[in-house]
Amino acid sequence: MALMTISCTDNPLLKEWKDYAGVPPFDRITPEHYMPAVQKAIEIHNAEIEKIVSNRAEADIENTMEAYDRSGLLLNRILLAFENEESIASTDEIRKISEEMSPLVSRHFSEIELNEKLFGRIKAVYDKKDSLGLEPDQMRLLEETYKSFVRRGACLDAEKKEQLKDVDEKIASLQLKFSQNLLNETGSWTLTIDNEEDLAGLSADFIADAAARAEAAGQPGKWVVGLDNPSVMPFLQSADNRALRIKVLDAYANRCNNNNACDNKDIVKEIIALKMQKAAILGYETYADYMLEQKMAKTPEAVYSLLNAVWQPALRVAGAELDDIKAVAAEDRIENIHPADWRYYFEKSKAAKYSVSEDGIKEYFQYENVRDGIFYVANRLFGISFNRVDGIPVPHPDAEAFECIDTDGSSRGILYMDMFARPGEKSGGAWCSEYCDGGYDAKGVKRPAVITIVGNFARPSENKPSLLTPDDTETFFHEFGHAMAALLSDVRYHGNNGFVRDFVELPSQLNEHWAFEPEVLAQYAKHYRTGEIIPMELVEKLQASNNYGQGFAMTELVAAMLLDMDLYSMKELPEPFDVLTFEAKTMAERGLIQEILPRYRVPYFLHIFSHGYDVGYYSYMWANVLDCDAYEAFKETGDIFNQEVAAAYRREILSRCNEEDAMDLYVKFRGHEPSIEPLLKDKGLN
Repeated sequence: MALMTISCTDNPLLKEWKDYAGVPPFDRITPEHYMPAVQKAIEIHNAEIEKIVSNRAEADIENTMEAYDRSGLLLNRILLAFENEESIASTDEIRKISEEMSPLVSRHFSEIELNEKLFGRIKAVYDKKDSLGLEPDQMRLLEETYKSFVRRGACLDAEKKEQLKDVDEKIASLQLKFSQNLLNETGSWTLTIDNEEDLAGLSADFIADAAARAEAAGQPGKWVVGLDNPSVMPFLQSADNRALRIKVLDAYANRCNNNNACDNKDIVKEIIALKMQKAAILGYETYADYMLEQKMAKTPEAVYSLLNAVWQPALRVAGAELDDIKAVAAEDRIENIHPADWRYYFEKSKAAKYSVSEDGIKEYFQYENVRDGIFYVANRLFGISFNRVDGIPVPHPDAEAFECIDTDGSSRGILYMDMFARPGEKSGGAWCSEYCDGGYDAKGVKRPAVITIVGNFARPSENKPSLLTPDDTETFFHEFGHAMAALLSDVRYHGNNGFVRDFVELPSQLNEHWAFEPEVLAQYAKHYRTGEIIPMELVEKLQASNNYGQGFAMTELVAAMLLDMDLYSMKELPEPFDVLTFEAKTMAERGLIQEILPRYRVPYFLHIFSHGYDVGYYSYMWANVLDCDAYEAFKETGDIFNQEVAAAYRREILSRCNEEDAMDLYVKFRGHEPSIEPLLKDKGLN
């Protein structure tokens, strides 16, 4: 493809972003800007690399490592803008652009990673690193960059380098196709209900939302249920019509497994085979060995050791929960529990045990109040505040913008919140991403970070605001924890920014711990109609019921983690290889309760086949050990907002990111390596 020469004045993506705090000019960007901008940015990136490799001066930290660290920032900025739009406002046009862009970008980065002259200069600096008097963050940048190049094939011969480029390009293309297939399958399937009796058990809010969906689909007077979480999960929890629950779960659990144009089974097989090939080219026995080398866990054995330590206690507790469910289901003369029965009868069992109704609790968790409660926690911990900013470009009309102000009055950056579902347009789930990482420029001036958190909460209606479930609320706190890590990062080099995969979930999962503390609930959990603070009696019931259901939650979660590990720990792909047979076999061998499905089945396991969590989904559990142990640091003082602990956490972890080995950073904060006991206690598995 010939690269186009684009005038910077013609394309807003190529101009300096001078809007408030350097946010992208969303109001001026259109889809046709992306490909020319990427092509031009690749030209510029290549010129930056050429300037480094053609420098006749001896390679040193400044002219090689720092120059390399600053290269490609324009391209990275444009790619982040596109990837975020693809996730929140996907259209056929955007998807076609992505299909064209993906192999182009993959090959570009592969060529840089396999550039012999560039690696030669990096190696020259690396070989004399001990004599350069480097500062610790410079040494970290040098060592991690060198290892990254080696891991990406810099030491391979020319033939293997070409093989690796080809493999990486194919993987990138297949991952994109996997993601697009899932988005299409999730958005295209709906259940239309035209008999009001089939709505029995569902809340008034859910029924109103289903009616609005039907209206939007041109079916007034009916009700539509979708496969996005705000629709499918409440339906599985509350719908009395068992046949429809089974139908909906069957559709949900068989996404991209329907032998149609969106089927992902063959794509999965190809991705696994290619990743095996990549590992072999690079000299690793398995893809799991390759991926874990740079993470906290280091080895597959360490991951399996953790997961197995949780698996049996989780199964035991889930078995007790199943007994409760069977007892309640027997009242309806249901003898054989179907996976579609679990959430439904669990809610009934929970209500009977603790007199807690999710619909009743939701009335105290209005979206805006929860958001303000999250801000309250951040302020109490770190002294920072969030001020709403109106009149600046936003990534979508649903999005709100807030400026993060530090204790000294300086701006840490802009935080966008785009939290409501848009089925078929926005990807499912919740996540945190960035438009700008808030690093430092060549003159040492800090750029403000531009961060976004995205969710799929139920939309407000004309008569009622968006009300969040406890799970939604926890998710909101979780994603904000990621945002806090991005906003409070204070590292000099782009290459040292961000956390390794099994450390990255610590800030998010730690932030969840404050969500339901009575002191915090008193600030934000207000009835949406009366403004009444949530009664202490209800708080106590919520806390008492908190661990009920952890058997199921931990079992379905660890099942998916084991599935990820097992898929990528294979030394060779058996023939014939059927992904569903493999899934069933690996789950049966571990004794998964048949009434529980893994949180993600293989054909729609987006994390490990598209979103970079391959051999990394375990990281949620790894970080869970860290976050429970870290929260103990606050609890041990008797003050969940202890300022000394909060300051140490910000100083040693949030601000440092990847400037040092993750475990070393954690030990500097905590004083010792983490223990699994706080996790087992927190989840009621001890």
